[in-house]
Amino acid sequence: MQITFKKRGSTLTALLEGELDQHCASELRSAIDTAVRSEGNIEILLLDLGRVSFMDSSGIGVILGRYKLMRKLGGELAIANAQPQVEKLLKLSGVYALLDAKRREKASE
Repeated sequence: MQITFKKRGSTLTALLEGELDQHCASELRSAIDTAVRSEGNIEILLLDLGRVSFMDSSGIGVILGRYKLMRKLGGELAIANAQPQVEKLLKLSGVYALLDAKRREKASE
């Protein structure tokens, strides 16, 4: 798994490439958390999954953990460009429903 970070304003984009599975989950989790905390003032963490070729339940765990981190910091998590097989997993696991519920909650405030 390769990860590249790009910051634009208060948005930190994490471009992920490769397989997001149990073999890289811990390292990925640590890298993203470190980047979010060291950049400071991050309102949106955008996970770009356009080059993720495979994801298992460990990847779902990484995503949900970053969702909780961003909520704790007063920000939000967004996902972009998921490949069809990854998108199916995100839908079936309820990740998209969780993110959509958060957006609806913010819109009603």
